[in-house]
Amino acid sequence: MLFCKLMNQLSRQKEVTMIERFEKLTSGITQVYKSIQRIKKHRMDSLGLKGSHVMCIYYLSKNPEGLTAADLCSICREDKAGISRILSDLEMNQFITYTTSPDKRKYRAKAVLTARGSDCALKVKDLIMSAVISGGKGISDEERELFYRVLFQVSENLNEICAKLDKETERISNNHESTEKDLLQGLSDSI
Repeated sequence: MLFCKLMNQLSRQKEVTMIERFEKLTSGITQVYKSIQRIKKHRMDSLGLKGSHVMCIYYLSKNPEGLTAADLCSICREDKAGISRILSDLEMNQFITYTTSPDKRKYRAKAVLTARGSDCALKVKDLIMSAVISGGKGISDEERELFYRVLFQVSENLNEICAKLDKETERISNNHESTEKDLLQGLSDSI
């Protein structure tokens, strides 16, 4: 009896610890994300840009041959509409231009930085370096390496969960559609 009570108590303590870890993880990541967004906003305002432009300018500077909107969607983890808006803003402000694509579709054409865009990219890189240096104060190289290894492992684990959930949702949706089709077929057969 005493053993069962101890096991239950240990189980509850483990559950509390897991919940506390979840709270720390989500609140920590949320705070880091919000801080990054605020830094982007303040720093980009000084360049006449939006925070959402940062990653596109950064990746375009890393790829001088240009990137398509689809490439940027994948690299920046943004949706098609968001990237289209960003590229439209950047083109309107003469930070990018497009190479011509064989089928003349802008979405498939590569965006490349203009001279103005390249100048801006240098400033963006300086701002990124400054933020990374400031954010990493008090952290040793070993701690940083461990942090990133753990962060990417957690990310990979959560992505696996998301993939399973996506498959499950698709399976349920397909079953639901099949059930509806069967029901409709049954109704039409009876009429």
